[in-house]
Amino acid sequence: MGGISLVFRAKEEGRERKDMNVYDFDGTIYSSDCSIGFCIWCMNRHPKLWLTFFPKAIKNLILSKMGKMPEYLMQRTFFSYLTMIDDFDRQIERYWDKNEKKIASWYLAQKKSDDLIISASPTCIIEPIARRLGVNFMATEYDREYGVLLNNLMYAKEKAKYIFDHGFPAIENFYSDSLADTPLALCAEKAYLVTNKASTVIDWPDLDKETMSKVKKKIDTGWNVHLEE
Repeated sequence: MGGISLVFRAKEEGRERKDMNVYDFDGTIYSSDCSIGFCIWCMNRHPKLWLTFFPKAIKNLILSKMGKMPEYLMQRTFFSYLTMIDDFDRQIERYWDKNEKKIASWYLAQKKSDDLIISASPTCIIEPIARRLGVNFMATEYDREYGVLLNNLMYAKEKAKYIFDHGFPAIENFYSDSLADTPLALCAEKAYLVTNKASTVIDWPDLDKETMSKVKKKIDTGWNVHLEE
């Protein structure tokens, strides 16, 4: 069952809505990037991907860093490795068997069943670990059969837009490792920045002129996705 439907269940059953805590995943409650980690995991178990996928992925990453490819397009082409794994279900469970231990201890100590994980990583990677943690989630909807995004990349402004569009409860606390999530941080009563590979939690920085300059660069990602492109 998808995480979004879990969040809506309380509304449908008429239970009182309440504030919730919202967490980014990669680098926030998980000490690395699960999309990259799972990619390396799959390439090591399907060595042909080092030749058929890896060179193109590096090229697109360089183009993105040079500003010649928008973030969403770079991510979409990167996720294409997910279409090349014929034993995906087996590999994703094995991956989390080994890497679940990377979930931050500070998060496990305060975890609640109504927490919401919101991540730019694909749903097919996030859902198994969210299920193990027993929490709600929303993530980038990526079709592994056709290799396309089914909605906008769940990144930067899109996270805040999704919260508003779908009428989620108010956010009490928000945690992220990236200033790209400033739009969602501004939706919360209290926001925290996570640093040092998901090990240190500090207050969200003041949005002074210098910080806002960094924020604008991070959220300018070409986020309107058109499936025909």
